Amino acid sequence: MPPHLLTPNLLTIGYEGCTIDGVLSELRDAHVDLLIDVRAVAASRKPGFSKRQLAAGLDQIGIGYIHLQRLGTPKPGRDAVRAGHPERMVPIFNAHMETPEAQWALAQAKGLTVQRRCCLLCFERDHRHCHRHLVAEMIVAETHQNVAHLQAPIPSGLPTGQP
Repeated sequence: MPPHLLTPNLLTIGYEGCTIDGVLSELRDAHVDLLIDVRAVAASRKPGFSKRQLAAGLDQIGIGYIHLQRLGTPKPGRDAVRAGHPERMVPIFNAHMETPEAQWALAQAKGLTVQRRCCLLCFERDHRHCHRHLVAEMIVAETHQNVAHLQAPIPSGLPTGQP
């Protein structure tokens, strides 16, 4: 049996600068069973990355989709990242994660990640500038899974900064 079927590692991916085809291919190649969308707002100007389009594209390749909105960064945290200050997002996000709604969503994510091979999705390509690495750390603090951060290829000539 392939190793990816024995240990459901937790994966993350950001779609900044990528095409939907590139991200779907990366997820398929990583044997992802379920994509957990951790964006507060599951809408995008990038073709294919809004909630319904993304779910439909994933369904076509046999990957499930769930949007856990409460695991998203509140607007002040998103604004800090856009302004080039991801370090300001961290305390904002951590305070948000103390709310009952966010704790419920986190518990749901933990349960899913031990049952299926899951990947957390958000916008930023570099996981260190995105709250999804914080969500991953919160999950693995309890599940003790390994985390891998995927990166889909960036096609040449495409703009990178559209959420």
